[in-house]
Amino acid sequence: MLRVGLTGGLASGKSFVGQALAELGCLWIQADELGHRVMAPGGEAYEAIVREFGGVILKEDGSIDRTALADLVFEDPERLEALNKLVHPPVIRQEEELLREFAAREPAGIAVVEAAILLEAGSRERFDRLVVAWCREDQQVERALRRPGATLERVMARLGRQMPLNEKAKLADFVIDTSGSKENTLEQVRRMHESLRRIAS
Repeated sequence: MLRVGLTGGLASGKSFVGQALAELGCLWIQADELGHRVMAPGGEAYEAIVREFGGVILKEDGSIDRTALADLVFEDPERLEALNKLVHPPVIRQEEELLREFAAREPAGIAVVEAAILLEAGSRERFDRLVVAWCREDQQVERALRRPGATLERVMARLGRQMPLNEKAKLADFVIDTSGSKENTLEQVRRMHESLRRIAS
């Protein structure tokens, strides 16, 4: 089974690329979804996060208010690192479990793990190939601001803590330029998928 890491930055089109690859038959694992799962009440990281950051991050129903938590950690690199140490290990364990299950079913398959901070978290060596979804920074800002609750201050703070896309692109085996039309992006994904299939077979 070919293990492919898919990364990029905030609003760079990662999920669009991941969805397209899933529709072409790849296993698609979204680290952010697994992060939601481990942070949910009863999840592996929930109790530890509440102990670390206190009740101020909780909604009335007891779930973690991710916006409130983000506001706390993005202002403080040490607290962000503390959060990552609580969330990343269980997320990676779940990724690896899904990858093992898929490898047993599809030995010649392609598994894609989408993670925004794959490179920042030092996970490159876990993958056979690296794909970066790239667009211009002004497009990242414009797209991110369309999301519910987004503010320019929050968007710029998140971008400031991610490796620039141009730097990530230098480390990639494949770069998908998402700055044009969706059709253009899909055509790039199809061509890349053909290459990945040849590598996997």
